[in-house]
Amino acid sequence: MKDPYTEQHTKFAPGVVTVIPPAPHPEETIDGPLAMNEFLQAYPELAWDPAKFKDGTPNFDPRTRTLVEMAKQVVLRREIYCLEFSFKPLRQIYADVPMPGGRVQRKLIWYMVYRVRYRGGDLRPAADQVAGSSLYTRVESVAYQSRRFFPLITLSDHVSGTEYVDRIIPSATSVIAAREQITAPLYNTVEITRHPVPHSTDVDAPGVWGVVTWTDVNPHIDFLSLSVSGLTNAFQVDGEASDAPYRRKMLKLNFYRPGDAMEQIRDNIRFGMPAHRDAKEESYILNKYDMQEALKYEWTYRLVN
Repeated sequence: MKDPYTEQHTKFAPGVVTVIPPAPHPEETIDGPLAMNEFLQAYPELAWDPAKFKDGTPNFDPRTRTLVEMAKQVVLRREIYCLEFSFKPLRQIYADVPMPGGRVQRKLIWYMVYRVRYRGGDLRPAADQVAGSSLYTRVESVAYQSRRFFPLITLSDHVSGTEYVDRIIPSATSVIAAREQITAPLYNTVEITRHPVPHSTDVDAPGVWGVVTWTDVNPHIDFLSLSVSGLTNAFQVDGEASDAPYRRKMLKLNFYRPGDAMEQIRDNIRFGMPAHRDAKEESYILNKYDMQEALKYEWTYRLVN
């Protein structure tokens, strides 16, 4: 199975919770070899001149060990972590939303209640000492007391191309918590950043619960995805220039809504992509979700502007 996940009944709320396991990879701990071109351009005096040395070779080390040559083949190493993400079904509810001027307007709110847990298993490049030098040939697993979650969760409408950034609605939190029967503290996307996610391998670990909300979502939306950033610090970058493309690893959750603009609150928003036997219809769906195959979720890299 290419998109493993589990469904877990919790003691915190009735219903089914979908659990997406963390997915760190060893190759995410390194970048390179890269040429530090900006560094070399800023310090041209570091260039090694063979004419100044007998036989045109360095006195002690080979030419490949000169600073300039080493700066052309730099390998950057870093530690990678990834949090577990669980969520209840994507739903809708009416709530009073504060408006400019002190007014309150009753609006339809899209929301998702979720939980994050830190399972450890961080990946760190490990060095062995060989002939007085550090040789990186392996990756070790480490864990800390806690990690922080700095979420950015956007809702993408694959029909209109619109992206909705979550809106913090304090007045809706208690209404949602009561509906979902969440007894644990329920934090919005700003509040949750102030609470460390403790390390635990216990299957019943409570984790930290949060809620994300959106307003003014297109009532005709059918195909949609949630992009969850902040679960991992993994990234990709092309080169070392200040304007090099930078892509952040994120979790993409796919959903579809078999309903219309009438009585939206009754709609059942389903996790995954709609299945079609017709090849043409299937191709159309894959194109809308920008997917190569029908998956409920995927870890992917998204360009950061």
